[in-house]
Amino acid sequence: MPDRTDRSPPPVEAVIETAIYASDLGAAESFYAGVLGLPVIGREAGRHVFFRVGSAGVLLVFNPDATLAGGALPPHGARGAGHFALGVPAESLGTWRDHLVARGAAIEKEADWPLGGRSLYFRDPAGNSVELVTPGVWGTPAGW
Repeated sequence: MPDRTDRSPPPVEAVIETAIYASDLGAAESFYAGVLGLPVIGREAGRHVFFRVGSAGVLLVFNPDATLAGGALPPHGARGAGHFALGVPAESLGTWRDHLVARGAAIEKEADWPLGGRSLYFRDPAGNSVELVTPGVWGTPAGW
């Protein structure tokens, strides 16, 4: 009889949550809902605001002081600027650039990648580095 303890688990399928940190949750909500158009799906004053990203992802914005204190979840968190990327259709990158600039976001860098795809980098009000990427950047099976 085979030893079932030696079996490998199935592969991880996706990144479901991405967490960043911002002391001013109101400014974060204004930016992510108002500028990027992400729907708010949860909020607790002084602790967090959560956004839906596409059909399968969630962006969690936590106040670092509140999450480091613990509570319902184990203490977690970080200080300082983080980085994450959001996927957009290739043909929309120029429209996104214009939209961001019109709303006061400074574009820090645009990049063309060896596998294909492009990136556009800017900062949120807390200083986190936000990247918009088009398909082809990583050559993943999903197209990114």
